[in-house]
Amino acid sequence: MKIEKRWIASFALIAIVAVVALFWPEAQQTEEIMAKFGSLEDLSGADTAWVLTSACLVLLMTPGLSFFYGGMVGKKNVISTMLQSVICLGVVSLIWVVAGFSLAFGDSLIGFEIDGEYYSLLGNPFSYPFFDHVAALPLEGATIPFLLFAIFQMKFAIITPAIVTGSFAERVRFISYLIFISLFVIVIYGPLCHWVWGDGGFIGSYFGVKDFAGGTVVHMSAGFAALAGAIILGKRKVKDHTPTNIPFVLLGTGMLWFGWFGFNAGSALGANGDAAIAFITTNSASAAAMLTWIFFDRINGRKVSALGACIGAVVGLVAITPAAGYVSVPEAIFFGFITAIVSNFLVNWDRMKSLDDTLDVFACHGVGGIMGMILTAIFAHPGADEVVDGVSLLHGPNGELGWGIFGSHMLALLIVSVFTFFGAWILYKLTNMIIPLRVTEEAEEMGLDLSQHDEQMDPDSDVTLA
Repeated sequence: MKIEKRWIASFALIAIVAVVALFWPEAQQTEEIMAKFGSLEDLSGADTAWVLTSACLVLLMTPGLSFFYGGMVGKKNVISTMLQSVICLGVVSLIWVVAGFSLAFGDSLIGFEIDGEYYSLLGNPFSYPFFDHVAALPLEGATIPFLLFAIFQMKFAIITPAIVTGSFAERVRFISYLIFISLFVIVIYGPLCHWVWGDGGFIGSYFGVKDFAGGTVVHMSAGFAALAGAIILGKRKVKDHTPTNIPFVLLGTGMLWFGWFGFNAGSALGANGDAAIAFITTNSASAAAMLTWIFFDRINGRKVSALGACIGAVVGLVAITPAAGYVSVPEAIFFGFITAIVSNFLVNWDRMKSLDDTLDVFACHGVGGIMGMILTAIFAHPGADEVVDGVSLLHGPNGELGWGIFGSHMLALLIVSVFTFFGAWILYKLTNMIIPLRVTEEAEEMGLDLSQHDEQMDPDSDVTLA
C-alpha cells in the first residue's frame, strides 16, 4: 500500500514533539515564579484526593461519549464514530501539555484596559510550555497542587472537540478531523477558556459571567462548532438509518452521568459544600430532563424510547453545568425541565432536521449550553465568599432586579456565539484547503469503519476494501 505524504507528515510531527520533549531543558524555578505558590502545608489531602478522583471521572466521560454516539449511528460507522471521541485523549492531551494550558491559563499576552482595570484576551503560550513551572505546589490561596488543576482542566479540553464529532458523523475524513480538532483546541477552546476562567479574562472579569463547570467554555463552543460543521460538510447521502446499538447509548449515558459528577462537583476544586451542592443539582437537573423529554415526546404523539430518555438526561446535565454550584435543588429541577422542552422542540423541528446535524449536537449541547447560560444569569446566587453585590437578574444589587447583570451576560453570550461559530467556520475552511474534509461518495457508501480504518463491527461481512 502506498503511504501518503499526509501520514508521513503526521508521523514526523509527533516525532518532533517527542524529541523536543526529550531535550527540553529543566525549568528554572526563580524567586519570581515561586512567589506565586504556597507551601506544602497549604495542601489539603481531602481536596487533592477529590479533584484527582474528579479528573478520572471526567476522563471516563470521553469513552462514555464514544458509546453514546457510537450506538446512534449506522452499523457501517460505529467504530469510526467511537474512535473520533477516543482519539481526542491522545491528540488533545499532548496539545494541552505543550501549549494548550498556557493559552488558557497562562499570563496575559494580549489584553485591554478599561477604567484602570486590565482585561486579558489570550494567555501566553510560553507561560507553561511542556508544563514548565506547573508545580506540585498550590497557588497562593489554593489547597490543591497547581499541577492537579492543569490535569483536571485537561480532561475538559479533551471532551470538548469530541462532542463536536456527532454533527458530522458518517462523512468526515479522519486525517482532516485530526487537523480540525488540533486547530480547534488552539484557536477556539484555549482562548475561550482564558476569557471565562483565566486570570483577568474579559468574559469572566469584565462581563461577570458565571460558569461553574463549562456551560459556556465546553458546551457552547462545541455546539456552535458542531453547527458550523454540519453546514460546511453538508448532508449525508443517506440520512435515515436505524441506530445500530441502543444498549451502547444506554451504557454511554450511564458513563456520562457518572462522570459528570466529577465534571461539575469536581469544579468546586475541593471536598467541600460547593461540591455537594453541585453534585445534587447535577443529578436533579438530569433526572428532571430525562422524564420531561419522554413525557413531552408522548404528548406529541411519539413513543417513549430509550434513546429519548438518554438524550434528555444528557440535555439536563448540559443545562445545569454553568450553574451547578450557584443554584438550589428546586431551581436545578426547573433547569432540566425547561431545557428539555426547548431542546426536544429543536431536535424535532423540520428545519433543524434538514440541516443534518447527525446526532443533534447543536440542539442538545449548543442549545443546552445557551439555556444554561441564560438561566444562570437569571437564577445564580452569590457565593458565601463573594463580595460583589449582585450576580444575576433575581439576585441583583441591593436586593433589586439585576437587569444590567443580565444584559451583560446576554452580550457575552452573543460574543461567545459569534466567536465560536465563525471561528469554527474558518477552521473548517482552512482544514478543507489542507485536506478535503469530506470522504468520497464511494467511501461514504462503504462506511467509514471500512474505508477509513479497515475495521468492521461484523467481521463476517463480505464487504471488503478490495
